[in-house]
Amino acid sequence: MDLIISPTLAVVVVLVIVFSGLRILQEYERGVVFRLGRVIGPKGPGLIYVIPVVDRLVRVSLRTVTTDVPPQDVVTKDNVSIKVNAVILFHVVDPIKATINVESYLESTYQYAQTTLRSVLGSAELDQVLSEREELNKKIQSILDLHTEPWGIKVTAVEIKQVDLPKEMQRAMAQQAEAERQRRAKVIIAQGEAQAAEKLVEAAQKMSGHPAALQLRFLQTLHEVASENNSTTIFPVPIDLFRPFIEKFYGDAPAKKNREVSI
Repeated sequence: MDLIISPTLAVVVVLVIVFSGLRILQEYERGVVFRLGRVIGPKGPGLIYVIPVVDRLVRVSLRTVTTDVPPQDVVTKDNVSIKVNAVILFHVVDPIKATINVESYLESTYQYAQTTLRSVLGSAELDQVLSEREELNKKIQSILDLHTEPWGIKVTAVEIKQVDLPKEMQRAMAQQAEAERQRRAKVIIAQGEAQAAEKLVEAAQKMSGHPAALQLRFLQTLHEVASENNSTTIFPVPIDLFRPFIEKFYGDAPAKKNREVSI
């Protein structure tokens, strides 16, 4: 019995085959089309058409990918064992290279970031890792960018997130920081005492030419002490304060009596 296909069914089958080749690519996507196994170029964004059975479409995202590098055991140049983790930001700039030059650009970039992180930090000393983090970030980025360029990948940023130190090293650094703070405090105190001594010398030089001012300052100090403390305080009183009373008491013969009084 002959197989009879109606014209309507034939038209429907043809339309299904034709429309099955339609693809829609988003603005951040590109499509790498393989025709019978050969690349014919990137397509998109928007509506594109691939020949059913003949063409194969591979979608590639151009958005920035953020990858966390887990903590890596690193031995620095000065033989300190630390754990360091980082974050890598990269994106695809050439969809064809990212498709045909590497099996998985995501996994390859991730693995290479780990080895580069250990290599770069292992060639630096601990103080550099802690204080020159920005320079190390740029160095890691440049190395990664150089090796991922054949894959069509652009590394935009590398940031070291956290550096975990051994407890012994943490205690040593805390002691060092405390010693540094004490040193600065002693320097500040010494500078203050030196400035105060200079001011006291200036004040003493000014008062040396005015004995009355020195006596007034002495009386003022007595008044302040008496008002603040209830206990008995003994102060040596300069004999110069009693000179006028002695001269008045002896009347007309002050010179003789003054020689008898040890002044």
